[in-house]
Amino acid sequence: MTEDIFVIGLSHHTAPVELREQLSTKLSDVGQELRTLMAESSIQEALLVSTCNRVELYGFGSPEAMEHGKRYLARRASVKVDHLLYERFGYDAVKQAFRVASSLDSLVVGEPQILGQMKDAFDVSREIGATGPILGRCFTHAFNVAKRVRSETAIAEGTVSVSSIACELAEKIFGDLQGRRVLLVGAGEMGEGAARALHKTGAQLVVVNRSPEKARELARVFDGEAHGLEALTAELVRADVVITSASADGYVLDEATMRDVVRGRRHRPLFLIDIAVPRNVDPRVGQLDSVFLYDVDDLQSVARENVASRRREAAAAEAIVEEETQAFLAWKRSLLVKPTIVALRRRFEDVVQEELARTLPRLESLRPEERAVLEKMGAAIVNKLLHAPVRELKGVDAEGNPELVAATVRLFDLEQGRDEPAREEKDEASVRFSPFRRLRPARSHKGDPT
Repeated sequence: MTEDIFVIGLSHHTAPVELREQLSTKLSDVGQELRTLMAESSIQEALLVSTCNRVELYGFGSPEAMEHGKRYLARRASVKVDHLLYERFGYDAVKQAFRVASSLDSLVVGEPQILGQMKDAFDVSREIGATGPILGRCFTHAFNVAKRVRSETAIAEGTVSVSSIACELAEKIFGDLQGRRVLLVGAGEMGEGAARALHKTGAQLVVVNRSPEKARELARVFDGEAHGLEALTAELVRADVVITSASADGYVLDEATMRDVVRGRRHRPLFLIDIAVPRNVDPRVGQLDSVFLYDVDDLQSVARENVASRRREAAAAEAIVEEETQAFLAWKRSLLVKPTIVALRRRFEDVVQEELARTLPRLESLRPEERAVLEKMGAAIVNKLLHAPVRELKGVDAEGNPELVAATVRLFDLEQGRDEPAREEKDEASVRFSPFRRLRPARSHKGDPT
């Protein structure tokens, strides 16, 4: 198997949140992670996508390079996760990138956040030079596929984010959030999404954030209250529902803090919905009396209802993804085919030129027009001999037959020629041999008369 695009990862489909959070990486740390990975391996290009529902390493290289990437991801977990990691190579890897960007593989099918997260990951990879021509083209294509899916289908209609699904769960718990006090811990993108969904329900919104200014900005837009972290415990005592989505290194709500909160609430039930990865709430909090803790994986039942209502749109989106995957693979095959055709034609032309350069000096009596006839005959022979091989090689673009290209390279010793870049602006395969160009010096042949 030759070098190709690959992906190794785990997601909400294959691993629970307690394992996903062990592999998750902050965007600010992704660059250093990629530098370390590429310094230790033969991976030629790499890109790391880390979100609340997935960690995926995309790369370009050999199967051995992919195996190194797998070991790199696996060793970051405190327990064995090899059996939970999926590996995809070539067609399957490209299709995975396109499906993820189009949110077809998301917990909430149709949600727009994943596209922005992938673009952020792409920008980091490109800035440090980890993304080259193959992954660069793949992800640029993926972003265009996502745009096409959203414009040609209704996949994004309705509830389309983890944050809004969390609010939907809260509504299922209470039946109606009108007048309920809902505490948001975190004022980032997911917190903003939750605030927007909650505002429509008539809930009383309270925002607590490390930065009071950011909390006030969000609360001002959605008619809520705002506090810094110093007010967190007091607001936990007052809240009916808590939704956490803060970016933090450790637990924002630990067991000891929540024991005090439970006592302060006099065992009035508290519903905690933790949509952060890594998680904001110590899972042991869920064992406390009167506390009902949900994490991002618990949203799947609500999300499944969401998927069922969009099955027809998802099918249309999948068809677009398949079409675009085939288009990308045809482009990638052309990278191999075009230089091979150019090199093959050059090899035949070189043979004709060498023979003309050796023969014409012996025919001193030839007039210029007769020399031109011989040169044109050489060009005609080249074109006739190459017609069938070039036709077959061009078919590789559409049908995919890398063995034919490899055999051509071996048979005609074209390795050097394959390294020369094909010129996109002109189909080199259709360029006819020019009998009037200056003859290159003939290669020396033992025994040839001088």
